Amino acid sequence: MASTDTPVDAPGKDGSDLAGLEAGLDALDSVEVGRTPLRETLLRKVLPPVTAVALVLVVWQLLVWAKVAPDYKLPSPAAVWDEVEASWLQGTLLDYIWTSVSRGLLGFLLALAIGTPLGLLVARIGFVRAAIGPILSGLQSLPSVAWVPPAVIWLGLNDSMMYAVILLGAVPSIANGLVAGIDQIPPLFLRAGRTLGATGLQGARHIVMPAALPGYLAGLKQGWAFSWRSLMAAEIIASSPDLGVGLGQLLENGRNNASMSQVFLAIFLIPCDQGNRRGPGTIPARAGSSRRPRGAA
Repeated sequence: MASTDTPVDAPGKDGSDLAGLEAGLDALDSVEVGRTPLRETLLRKVLPPVTAVALVLVVWQLLVWAKVAPDYKLPSPAAVWDEVEASWLQGTLLDYIWTSVSRGLLGFLLALAIGTPLGLLVARIGFVRAAIGPILSGLQSLPSVAWVPPAVIWLGLNDSMMYAVILLGAVPSIANGLVAGIDQIPPLFLRAGRTLGATGLQGARHIVMPAALPGYLAGLKQGWAFSWRSLMAAEIIASSPDLGVGLGQLLENGRNNASMSQVFLAIFLIPCDQGNRRGPGTIPARAGSSRRPRGAA
């Protein structure tokens, strides 16, 4: 008669399988983070952009030597450098930069103070979302330069006009970024927060804002870019001695003076200055999990 006994696994087999699975998961989570050697950092982070800039300068100089355009249309790199040196010796170079940077930073902070609570209201209140949501989307797609003429008529040629243009360009991006981040929060997080008593402002501070951080940071990055572009448009179009000379006004002065070297100087300063202040939306690369392996001392 055939035996009906069920074979029994060897003792400890299930335990060893679970231990192996746990060890494998720990190996995936725990990534050793060591200090990157200086040579590797230079090769990976410094050398590529330096090479790209050098290549652009070489091509630029070759075009000048080939006489593809008259000197007044295509100045040489040396002529632009002479413009930089002249502005530095006159003490105006840093004034150009600081005038625009101070306006851009203050305008962005004002947009942050307005766009964050506005985004929370739109995301959490259905009536407000239905009423204002489409308007924010439409304002975000509207070019910032379109706000300069009405801002000049309403407010005049002063700093208030500059900040108004910056706000109209940046607030919709910040608010929409926060709304997108809140929409991506798993509903379980919100229910768990309400169960623990995190409602109202406490829920927004401890649950909603941290969970919506990726989308919020993306909105901040886009908001900073829109702030900078709005400011450049306002400085180029609206000029007045009372406003001072920023980077946009420097570009317009170069056009009025038919000085391409001054135009190139402004063109190079605008993206360099904006790139060095990439905004709070830049998220560093994740080097690895900080959680310690199970069983570690």
